[in-house]
Amino acid sequence: MNKLRLSITMSLDGYVAGPDQNEENPLGTGGLDLHEWFFPLKAFREMHGEEGGDVNTSSAVVEQRLANVGATIMGRNMFGPVRGSWRDESWRGWWGENPPFHHPVFVLTHHPREQLQMQGGTTFHFVSDGIESALRQAKDVAEGRDISLPGGASVVNQYLAAGLVDEIDISIVPLILGTGERLFAGLDRGTLNLSQIRAVDAPGVTHINYEVG
Repeated sequence: MNKLRLSITMSLDGYVAGPDQNEENPLGTGGLDLHEWFFPLKAFREMHGEEGGDVNTSSAVVEQRLANVGATIMGRNMFGPVRGSWRDESWRGWWGENPPFHHPVFVLTHHPREQLQMQGGTTFHFVSDGIESALRQAKDVAEGRDISLPGGASVVNQYLAAGLVDEIDISIVPLILGTGERLFAGLDRGTLNLSQIRAVDAPGVTHINYEVG
């Protein structure tokens, strides 16, 4: 049975993005610093069609996150900075014409838009009828494989509050952002029943994996 797997990087004080997100600074003030452990990795560079890169303790964690994924769900803010109704279809995501997903991606938005087919097997589907619909559609096309949930915070917190996430993989970096988009915001005590699967200490980051009961 396919799972909905949350994989995200978080600051020590609980933020997954900084404030003031915009086209020039998609992760907000200080947000890029959250991923300094990831950018140098060979796995990251390969995802973007580049060569070289580091191999360290984080590499196996990233490989596990990418394995057996047949679809991705993300929030509109993660797809792009356009707010309100789509002015046109010129915005095609942050990743260029060959995004690193290589499978269907379901973007949650209040404003419908025609699907966007990209190179390398990535097709963006824009879902305007809720998180359950996006998950159902993702499972339909994933062919038994798992569904990745990488962000942003608002969509992730909705799935967590609804009890739809099966596995949580958090990379915690020793950084204090102070403000921004907070993971687990709005969740009450007892919302999540977590069992730790593994903890991995790596350069500049600690990876903790939980099963949601």
